[in-house]
Amino acid sequence: MTAPFREATVDIDAIADNVRHFRRLTGAEVIAVVKADAYGHGAAHTAVAALAGGATRLGVAEIPEALDLRRQGITAPIMAWLHAPGERFVQAAAENIELGISSFDQLEAAAAAASVDRPVAVHLKFETGLSRNGIAPSDWGRVLAEAARLERIGRIRVVGLFSHLSNTTLDDDRAALAKFEDGVSAAAAVGIRPEIRHLAATAAAIDLPEARLDAVRIGIGIYGLSPFDDRTSAHLGLRPAMTLRGAIAAVRRVPAGTGVSYGYDHRTDRDTTLVLVPLGYADGIPRHASGRLPVSIAGRRFTNVGRIAMDQFVVDVGDTPVSIGDEVVLFGDPTLGVPSAQEWADAAGTIDYEIVTRIGARVARRAS
Repeated sequence: MTAPFREATVDIDAIADNVRHFRRLTGAEVIAVVKADAYGHGAAHTAVAALAGGATRLGVAEIPEALDLRRQGITAPIMAWLHAPGERFVQAAAENIELGISSFDQLEAAAAAASVDRPVAVHLKFETGLSRNGIAPSDWGRVLAEAARLERIGRIRVVGLFSHLSNTTLDDDRAALAKFEDGVSAAAAVGIRPEIRHLAATAAAIDLPEARLDAVRIGIGIYGLSPFDDRTSAHLGLRPAMTLRGAIAAVRRVPAGTGVSYGYDHRTDRDTTLVLVPLGYADGIPRHASGRLPVSIAGRRFTNVGRIAMDQFVVDVGDTPVSIGDEVVLFGDPTLGVPSAQEWADAAGTIDYEIVTRIGARVARRAS
């Protein structure tokens, strides 16, 4: 049977199970983060799986991502927190998207988008040390006072208070938690009592129980990948959801001394068999991992040779018998004997988040 030319299969049961794992571990609500097309896994079927596993909300970075989920029939609460300059929020409000608010201007724009009978749901974000978006501590008083006023007159509804951690050290994260708690106290002082407080993403949800609060925002963890250098998915009780596959497109028997791919960075040191895999950096295969990228063919592991090109790369399989159309597993669940996304990350000098998220549009996604 010929393998798919390029395909990323996504195990939706693994996603649902990973969400259940975090519900049991934390005892908190799970906000399933499905931004960036669910870290490359496909936003709609990931959202359905996460909700089936017990997630109570979905999180995305940008409003267009939230609106796309609505168009695909997702009716659950969705929060979006990164907004274009001057965003007016009218369409988001009409589709009942919850808005992360990081400034006074965004708060005013959210209130302006409210309808007569429906306030806009917002989550106020405090800056607690990451130096990205979020309401600066010097502006907390003004923003919170205005938010309280707008809530009283029915223009907004403060659903949540939140922030984000650096995951630098536990002490750094505890300092950020303390600053966040100051923000929560300041909000309570003006009458803001949100439904949920959320601070921890995957790493802190696992390692910093006091940061779990009412809800945790789980991104990389629901895809079964580890946020830690020293612990694998299996150590954390998670199942990787994505398996990236291709098919051998060409088989060539060559003599010793044969150059491979651009620049002949690699020349064969013996008579051997080279196979062509039809994925390249246009598909998210990291070019800077050339000569180090592990794959599995015929139940054996090999490493690519030569430079990774835009559409293809080469693997030296020695004397292993192979044929055009045979399956190549690029990465997946390492407990099944195939390379992991983390091994790819190590080969490329990056993180597993980037490996799965950068898989390109030419690669078909299939929920399984």
